[in-house]
Amino acid sequence: MTDTGYDEWLAAIADGEGYYLACPDGHGSLPPRRSCPHCGAAELTEEPLPATGEILTFTEVHVPAPDFADEAPYVTAIASFGPVKLTGVVRDLPADEVDLGTTVSVGVDENATTGESLLVFLPASE
Repeated sequence: MTDTGYDEWLAAIADGEGYYLACPDGHGSLPPRRSCPHCGAAELTEEPLPATGEILTFTEVHVPAPDFADEAPYVTAIASFGPVKLTGVVRDLPADEVDLGTTVSVGVDENATTGESLLVFLPASE
């Protein structure tokens, strides 16, 4: 399945060239977008995604949705990367070490159940 705009964005992250969309007022959003969801501005530019973000909230999933059956148990989180918030699965970090404020980088990995690309958070290099 192709999700035009989103697939290209994931590919950019996988290539180390992650970005977000910014309007002239500095609001950040994620593709695909034609206008700013905050102010409606039609002029959006691609800006580099910060190298690290901070976990704002998370949950450990033990009873997954069917598309994540082979991932369980896993931690899903929302992390702030500057002006945008991303949702992803935490990888390479034990669940008991994930906490609010944990610094992470973003990457792309494969969903073990579906084989599709998946946004993941990794421990940030110090």
